[in-house]
Amino acid sequence: MTQTIAIITPAFRAERWIARCARSVLAQTNGDWEHWIVADDVADYEAILAADGARDPRQRFATTGAVGRGSSAARNVALDAIATPYAALLDADDRFAPEKLARVVPLLDAHGIVSMAIAEFDEAGRALRQVGTGPDHALVPGAYKWTCLSMDSMIAWNRRITDGRCDLTLGAMTDLSLLLELFRTVPATWHIGTPLHHYIKMATSVSNGPGVTARMVAAKRELIHRLESGRYPMADVRGPAGLARFLALSLTAEETYEQALAARPGLLFEDHLEPILAANPPQP
Repeated sequence: MTQTIAIITPAFRAERWIARCARSVLAQTNGDWEHWIVADDVADYEAILAADGARDPRQRFATTGAVGRGSSAARNVALDAIATPYAALLDADDRFAPEKLARVVPLLDAHGIVSMAIAEFDEAGRALRQVGTGPDHALVPGAYKWTCLSMDSMIAWNRRITDGRCDLTLGAMTDLSLLLELFRTVPATWHIGTPLHHYIKMATSVSNGPGVTARMVAAKRELIHRLESGRYPMADVRGPAGLARFLALSLTAEETYEQALAARPGLLFEDHLEPILAANPPQP
């Protein structure tokens, strides 16, 4: 039986985290889902979950057929295979809050895309900060990143209204590039200000590991070029300019982050970026 929403999880060397991720899906108060776990390595994640007591018939297992092709390739394997009307992203080291799907799914027909606040944790489970909290409200593309200033893999979308695939050429920020495609036919996300997605900052991830600054800078410059050259047409015609402006401000933050981190050890990039955004609010 096809379920209502497909949750897509790329898995690369995720043996340590996959059961916790899967259990967060099993704990959903809305059980009308299928969970696609796409191996990008040689691990047998079905056997790993079975051994951990976290196997469920609603789980689907696939593979990129390679090792280390990247999360974009793994997500695209699932996106090409699913038949559900709705889709959501969940990285193997992240978790859903139990009520996430119950809150999100009823909104997707009216709004097309739903984003939400996130709670950030370190690998040891210590809370770091929350991002995007506040009242529920619509977020147009040009203002979206002033609220969702961290990652973008917490989104869900209605595939009958908008759909896309992950970019295989960007070294980083592929979550955002997917969202830019979804904005083609949806003028705004509906943003839930409750942190329903738990984001784990992994020291070795694409977003936080060695060489991350160079990858992020290159990806942000490439996305600015694409936005300014018309690569991402949007239902809200002001969206590309607003998103390019955010990325330019984020590049400014990248240039000064190392110095700021030296002065304040442990400073999160989000805490460094946030005052820059506050001093340069989105344009109406």
